[in-house]
Amino acid sequence: MSLHFEAFSHFRELIERARLAGEPEPTAMTVASAGPDGRVSARTVLLKELDGRGFVFYTNHQSRKGRQLLAQPQCALLFLWKALDQMVQVKIEGRAEPVTHAEADAYFASRPRPSQIGAWASKQSETLSGREELLARVREFEQRFDGQDVPRPPHWSGFRVVPDLIEFWYGRDYRLHERLRYEIKGGEWRKRMLYP
Repeated sequence: MSLHFEAFSHFRELIERARLAGEPEPTAMTVASAGPDGRVSARTVLLKELDGRGFVFYTNHQSRKGRQLLAQPQCALLFLWKALDQMVQVKIEGRAEPVTHAEADAYFASRPRPSQIGAWASKQSETLSGREELLARVREFEQRFDGQDVPRPPHWSGFRVVPDLIEFWYGRDYRLHERLRYEIKGGEWRKRMLYP
């Protein structure tokens, strides 16, 4: 088994264990990105797919994170599962690549209609005068798409974070935590343990 496959398999096992352990939102992950000035920002999104290439989430590409990732694709993800053992974290670093139009279309079509309307109504990360303004925009797009399928907005798509580092962190007593890192060095995946 390749180390790349081993790391992904281990992640899949952990996220399933987190789900079974009652973790409220096991697919929640923090995405950290940086602007052109180097200022870092972070927010929580949901993992929507994990394939052999990377970790996929969807967003408005005109949002702050969307603009940052399109301009500076290097980013980091962090999963935290408090319900597992003495807590488990998984840190992923890599490059965010836009998903294909076909992938974005397929995922958008699977979303509930109110979420599809919301993708049109929300000018994500822009100033909002009040909630009524947002609700008025929701009503506007409900009328616009009344009686028809809601198409995917051109500014709404996804990113696949293609990892070059995946680190598993296991909480242990007295802060003697276990850290297992998979990373690409010299063009190939390697595995090593780290001091806590």
